[in-house]
Amino acid sequence: MPKKTNKPSSQPQEKTDKKIDNVAPESPASAGTESAAVNLEVAEEALVEVLVTPETEEEILKKIPKKQFDTENWKPKTALGAKVKRGEITDIDAILDEGQQILEPEITEILLPNVESDLLLVGQSKGKFGGGARRVFRQTQKKTMEGNKPSFATYAVLGDRRGHVGVGYGKSRETVPAREKATRNAKLGITKIRRGCGSWQCSCKEAHSIPFMVEGKCGSVIVRLIPAPKGTGLITPSEVAKILQFAGIEDVWSKTFGKTSSRFNLVIATMEALKQLMTTKVQSRDIETLNIKQ
Repeated sequence: MPKKTNKPSSQPQEKTDKKIDNVAPESPASAGTESAAVNLEVAEEALVEVLVTPETEEEILKKIPKKQFDTENWKPKTALGAKVKRGEITDIDAILDEGQQILEPEITEILLPNVESDLLLVGQSKGKFGGGARRVFRQTQKKTMEGNKPSFATYAVLGDRRGHVGVGYGKSRETVPAREKATRNAKLGITKIRRGCGSWQCSCKEAHSIPFMVEGKCGSVIVRLIPAPKGTGLITPSEVAKILQFAGIEDVWSKTFGKTSSRFNLVIATMEALKQLMTTKVQSRDIETLNIKQ
């Protein structure tokens, strides 16, 4: 009889293979739980930071870098701009006193290097029963077949706090272009105003107020500015006070009439009142009496 040969059995190998096959693979849900937990923690930390330190719209706009003006690469398009670049005109009063119109914002940037600018609170955010917070942009929407197309409008005020102030209007589909348009128009509309001490209650010889009472109107809104003694402050609405601060006026009383909730008309009426400080003729004997600063 033939001898039986001991062949290596494959049963242990099959058992090992079965054991390996019986091991359950990790489910995708269990594998992603750790990453989901990490993402949840990161989201909670970001939410806490937003709730603790909320950023207003004004703070976000201040973080946006503004374009720096390069005088060397500037190519003036008007004869007045060419004179400013050559250095023939070094004072902006020489332009404003002659009644010349500024058509390039670079002229204001060169002649008034220390000028400051800010946005006025002319808009209001959506709130229950019209109680939304004040904001610098007024948002409107246009109804079209494609949907609602929003746009943002704002007013920018610009001045050197030494008798020069300008207000500009800007509107665009986005907030940043609207701000840039408003600032550009404010530079083009820079004006010179008279300052003085026209209050009979004050005997100082400083230009801290206006020399006489002026009045401006736009629509139904009427703004009347009255000289006040030193130390009174700006007793005016917030938008009017900001314009007067940039103009270098510290003490003024005011009276407003009409629908002053229309902030756009209020701003325009204020500028019309300030322009009357220069258009009103003043005799030479009144210059010393009112302490007018030319």
